[in-house]
Amino acid sequence: MNPKKIIRTSRKLSLVLRHKPETIGLELDAQGWADVKSLLHKMAGSGTELSLSDLEKVVEENDKKRFAFSEDGRKIRASQGHSIDIDLNLEPLTPPAKLFHGTAVTSVDSILKSGLEARSRQHVHLSLDLETATKVGARHGKPVVLTVDAGAMHAEGYKFYCSANNVWLTEEVPARFLSR
Repeated sequence: MNPKKIIRTSRKLSLVLRHKPETIGLELDAQGWADVKSLLHKMAGSGTELSLSDLEKVVEENDKKRFAFSEDGRKIRASQGHSIDIDLNLEPLTPPAKLFHGTAVTSVDSILKSGLEARSRQHVHLSLDLETATKVGARHGKPVVLTVDAGAMHAEGYKFYCSANNVWLTEEVPARFLSR
C-alpha cells in the first residue's frame, strides 16, 4: 500500500469511525467499536477496496495512532476525536501539571477570553509536549501553543482522561487555566 493510499484510507476511516459511520452503513457499538469484517465489507461497498492487511498497515503506520484494534483483533475503533456520542470507557486520571493546546494565531484572543470548548467533539484535546501541540496548531494556520494548568484544574475537580494514543482529554478548559 503506497503512502498516498494510506493517507486517503486513514482519512476515510476517521470519517467513518469518528464522525459518520452511516456514510457507509456501518454501526458502532456504545464504545465506538466496529466489527472489522463488517467494516471491510462496507468500505468495499462504498468504493474503497481494503484488505485486512491493508487495514492493519493503516492502523500501524498512522503517525497519530488514531485507530486501535480490540485485543482479539476482531474490532476496531478510533482512539479519540469523536463527534458522535460514544463511551471510550476511559478512567479519570491525574494529569501532568502542565499540558498544551495547539491552535492558530487567529483563534488565540477568543480562546484566552472564553476558554477551550469541546464544541462538536466530545472532549478538548491536549498534548503532553510542545512539539505535538505545535504540529496540531499548524494544521489551522500559523501555530500558537497555549499552556494549560492541568494540575490546578484537576485540584478543582475537573476530570482528565488519556486516550489509547496518549492524547489528554477533558470536557473544557476555562480561560483562567490558560496562558500563552
